Amino acid sequence: MFSNFLYFLIALVIYTTSELFETVKGFDNSVVFDCLMISGLFVVICHIAFKRLAKKASQNPYGNIDHLINNYISRLSVLALVIFAVNIYGFKLNFLFSGIKLFDIIPTLEAIIFLGLFLLYLIIIWNAAYGVQKQYFAGKVSKKNFIISNVSFSLPALLPWFFLSIVADILGLLPWQPVRQFLKTPAGEIGYIALFLVAISIFGPVLIKKLWNCKPLKPGIPRTRIESVCQKAGLRYSNILKWELFGGTMITAGVMGLVGRFRYILVTPALLNSLNDDELDAVMLHEIGHVQKYHMLFYLLFFAGFITCNFVFFEPVMLLLYIIEPVYKLFEFVGVEKNTAHPILISATLIGIFILYFRFVFGFFMRNFERQADLHVYHFTNDASPLISTFYKIASFSGQSIEKPNWHHYSIGQRVRFLEGCQTMPALIQIHHLKVKKLIVGYFVLVALLVGFGYSINYGMAKEAFGNFIAENILFQQLDVDPENSDLYAVVGDYYYSRENYEKAIDSYENVLRVDPENVHSLNNLSWLFATCPKEEYRNRKKALEYATRALEQKREAFILDTYAQALFVNNDIQNAVNAAKEALSRSKDKKEYYKGQLQLFEKTLKP
Repeated sequence: MFSNFLYFLIALVIYTTSELFETVKGFDNSVVFDCLMISGLFVVICHIAFKRLAKKASQNPYGNIDHLINNYISRLSVLALVIFAVNIYGFKLNFLFSGIKLFDIIPTLEAIIFLGLFLLYLIIIWNAAYGVQKQYFAGKVSKKNFIISNVSFSLPALLPWFFLSIVADILGLLPWQPVRQFLKTPAGEIGYIALFLVAISIFGPVLIKKLWNCKPLKPGIPRTRIESVCQKAGLRYSNILKWELFGGTMITAGVMGLVGRFRYILVTPALLNSLNDDELDAVMLHEIGHVQKYHMLFYLLFFAGFITCNFVFFEPVMLLLYIIEPVYKLFEFVGVEKNTAHPILISATLIGIFILYFRFVFGFFMRNFERQADLHVYHFTNDASPLISTFYKIASFSGQSIEKPNWHHYSIGQRVRFLEGCQTMPALIQIHHLKVKKLIVGYFVLVALLVGFGYSINYGMAKEAFGNFIAENILFQQLDVDPENSDLYAVVGDYYYSRENYEKAIDSYENVLRVDPENVHSLNNLSWLFATCPKEEYRNRKKALEYATRALEQKREAFILDTYAQALFVNNDIQNAVNAAKEALSRSKDKKEYYKGQLQLFEKTLKP
């Protein structure tokens, strides 16, 4: 089920990155038919896949194919993402509503519609899977309940994005210009996102319990038992709720909420009906362990760390992807131009990073946090056998192998063996807690270093060096594409000049003048270099005046007159330098203080 969280978030990334692609001038209505055709084909594929699986199950009624069902659902969900990407990137279906004022004013509404399209693909999968999967439920679950449970369990993944986006839309409509300007700054964006993450984490459980249709657990022995365990452990909570997930047939429990006033304990009817008192206590201690080890807070910080790293690295990554020329040659080979290949690379990179982070980094911490929650039982008792027997019951009711792998949990077999190992060697408990602490510290140190580095190349000391590196690569790639373009060589000269590589700067400007003797940019800059170069060996007074004179013959503008004045000055023609400086000041539209300073310098020298 947790995989559905990832699928929805990846679909969101696909939709939002569509803005990177060139907008279409007019929407082609024929793509709607193409979308319907590809969607219809997807329906057929899902139907055939699960029909074959149902046939296989009927041929071997005592065999367990639950793992195959989950594999089919996973593969078809990935296919649904591919089809969704084709609709967005290929058919540009998101431009269907372009020009409609409501969607221009509140863009979140359009995003909801297209995320609804992806949800429809998932519903198609669940609808096809129900016929063969229903036999593996512990009780009766209707198709409607099965689909609704999948939908409602997945939607909370989009809550932070939804509220962030809808509030941003509302703020965009308000006449609070200072607030809107602040929110466009890096500090404003980070503060806005951080505030909402905290707000959603605190108050989100109130909305989620309604979304999941959770009701307070009625007074009775199970509730009294849970209350007793929570009181013993010192856990503050708002209520204990009955969680009717998949008709209440799943043996599971949960806890959500950072703050006691908005914290809820969730239990399914199957859990209450299947476990004895000691087993129920052990499950509650496991859930309490998540709270008292601050796992939910760490999940929030992990998510914030991911967002922050994306924030500081997004633009640098876009620029780095732009200069990977061998990749673009491959795209050209299949007929894809660079202006299209670049956003494809950005989208693929963002999705890839997202999957790697949540599937492996986030998943790694989830597995270790679950193990830490399992060990919380030993904080109150020396016997973990009730929790172990609970794991065996879960495996038995689900019909799954205890060694079935899981990206966010260790397998039941691994969890059982670790608990048994801790029972015979209690030192393993503290070893694992210490391991988790080290991992958390290591994570935050690494994130701090990454954010510091990203900030440096975006806004700090490394910004100029990184910008020069990107500019150099883009410039020389352009020269390979258009070697006859003299203006590009002039820019190369500027680049070398800015890097204080005066020899190469002179060569570049002179190469331009060989091809284009009247290139004002090169004449002017070369004159200034010869007149003012900090390194004496590159100064040439005669050439400075020659090039400045030639530039002035082409254009009589303030910046050229300033260079001409400087060339006259270094040639000791002070009076003419003053006259040129006066004209530069009179013609200037900006930088008045600079031109005034130049004139005063020359006049001061003129005075006896």
